[in-house]
Amino acid sequence: MHGNESTTTKALFDAFNYFDLEDYKPLLSTCTLCIIPILNPDGAAAYTRLNANQIDLNRDANDLSQSESKILRQTYQNFKPDFCFNMHGQRTIFSAGKTNNSAVLSFLSPSENTERSLTPTRQQAMEVIQFMNQELQEFLPNQIGRYDDGFNSNCVGDYFQSQGTPTVLFESGHFPKDYPREETRKYTALALMLALDYISTNEVSGERYKPYFEIPENEKLFYDIIIRNALLDPQKPNVITDIGIQYTEVLELDKISFKPKVAIVGDLKENHGHLEIDACFEHVSHPNYDVLSKDYEIVFILLNLKEISLLLNDNLT
Repeated sequence: MHGNESTTTKALFDAFNYFDLEDYKPLLSTCTLCIIPILNPDGAAAYTRLNANQIDLNRDANDLSQSESKILRQTYQNFKPDFCFNMHGQRTIFSAGKTNNSAVLSFLSPSENTERSLTPTRQQAMEVIQFMNQELQEFLPNQIGRYDDGFNSNCVGDYFQSQGTPTVLFESGHFPKDYPREETRKYTALALMLALDYISTNEVSGERYKPYFEIPENEKLFYDIIIRNALLDPQKPNVITDIGIQYTEVLELDKISFKPKVAIVGDLKENHGHLEIDACFEHVSHPNYDVLSKDYEIVFILLNLKEISLLLNDNLT
């Protein structure tokens, strides 16, 4: 439903290929699937979160102001699902708890009300999630997070859950150095198949929900690049700081480009970088020798007058 969160759509097509394998063909005899691979085609074409009317479809579940939202609601009412999977992608900023492990995948059993009550429907979704987490730890040890369960009645997952349909929210995150998210795609597809197999071969009562709460909650501890111990202003030689760089994803000529941008200048000792550069207390500046500050868009920095590239292909692939 968010046009710039395409990893789960790719993973769906990987799941279709699973169904062609002998080991998985019986799965389709035990369950019936209704799949909307892309709810927001205009947003996908433009690689934006919003639809063509600049509306977030995941804040339109009750208002139903958009055609896409009405189609989704009608599909839900006609199909009458036993379970819903709500597919998303999350940014590179998320860690699995308070660790330096990136959250490659995150899951959520959405709330049904502002009190975040532990209802039977939520417990059923939690049971499915704890099973996926248990099985995926072999491949992604300590790299799976639990998404925030704040309630918003206009969010699709919260709405489905409140209607008595156990709903599992998937968030495809960042595997180390995998900015194209091909590794994440692989594990998202595996998670889908695990969930489908579990639901179709077990009576999901919700009794086995408690391990869900052992999954660490997501924290926002990562930057794409952290430059540590930087002297920004030679006029202030005693001021040493850190620089956090985030990539902005931009669609250019039908390809996604990653544009480095200064997100923060300050003490980042509690944070982690997918790439870390130690300036060793040397002078770090903008290419035009300006003192670096928040929101600067730059492709390289000067470290003691030496050019250091911040471009993705030069550093992280």
